[in-house]
Amino acid sequence: MRHRMVREIGGRPQEWNARRAEAGPGAGPRGLDDRLDEQEEFSRHILERVGFPVYGVVGGAADGGEALTAFETCGGELCWVEVQCGDWASAAGPYVTVRTYRPGADGCERLPELEDVVEDERDRLYEQAGIDEGEGPGRVRALREWITVDGEPRAAEVHEDRPVLWPGMSAGPVWAGRLRVAGLTVTVCGRGVPSGGVELAGIRDFERHLRGRTALLGDLASRRARWVPVEERELPPVTGLEAHRALIAQSVAESSALESQLRAGRTPRLPRRLRGDAGAVRWEAAVRQQMRLATESREEAVAAVTAMVEHLDRLSRQTHWLVGTAEGEAAVEEVVRYTVFASEVASLPAQRAWAQLRRERPADGGAAVWEEQRMAEQLWLSAWEQWRVGRR
Repeated sequence: MRHRMVREIGGRPQEWNARRAEAGPGAGPRGLDDRLDEQEEFSRHILERVGFPVYGVVGGAADGGEALTAFETCGGELCWVEVQCGDWASAAGPYVTVRTYRPGADGCERLPELEDVVEDERDRLYEQAGIDEGEGPGRVRALREWITVDGEPRAAEVHEDRPVLWPGMSAGPVWAGRLRVAGLTVTVCGRGVPSGGVELAGIRDFERHLRGRTALLGDLASRRARWVPVEERELPPVTGLEAHRALIAQSVAESSALESQLRAGRTPRLPRRLRGDAGAVRWEAAVRQQMRLATESREEAVAAVTAMVEHLDRLSRQTHWLVGTAEGEAAVEEVVRYTVFASEVASLPAQRAWAQLRRERPADGGAAVWEEQRMAEQLWLSAWEQWRVGRR
């Protein structure tokens, strides 16, 4: 198996918190500086071995703000390198990224569709700057455009997506294009810059990109330094089983969104409206309420809430009736009450069947374990079906 490594700018606040914690107890700004210096030196060492031309933007509206964005190694060899320039924190731009794949890299992995490149850029803006441009696609155009490379215009396939705007939203179009240059594949993504107005040239010296990467990582770290783990926050008060119901509603919505994207043939990605702190806050609120109402330890409450969410997630994928029906609402209510109070609910056989289905089994059990798992699932679904029949 080939080893793959990706180093990219980004990450969620909790990831930055973990990185800061790795510096050691009491580590302050100096610890972060040391880590940034280490990553810059590591990136410099990797780029010293690059064996193919890497392209970046020269001149134009997006000039300035250069930084190494990401790179990937595959089997010890650089697969691609991506650089950026422009205003990374603005939805209006100008901002451009350029990813150069080494010759033959498209045989190492499937190149992303241009539509996914656009959505990756929107994800980046959301995660780094907290700006949600809504879910795509919007008003899409497929274009043939000319992008100048080393002073020579070259044909490029371009996908442009203009988001559907709502009041107060000022996001402009985001586009992604792909072209071939002397056996290399180059993918360009931009906002606030016309695709035909981008000029590329080979990068001869990466120093400003390495320093730009370090500065950007430091900027992101300082922005997120005020982030407080959800477990340490004071949360709004909840009553009764509201926290459990809210967590289930979000979890089922997440599963439904991913399933619908898969059925549509799109790359599954969690809708941005369901990401961020909101989900973590709902989870923490449900765990705290579970501890209080069920008089459980935190470890016990986490296990109980996890089993509850997994139960209803799987049931939503395996049935057609859990979402949007009266019996679905009743099923959710019974799972919640059983989780919190161990109530003698009408669906008790299904609750017990779920516990059996969820029981850990040896990974090397072979066909016998697989058959046992299949039978446990059938018994679980049959128990829910019998519950439905009993309600009529």
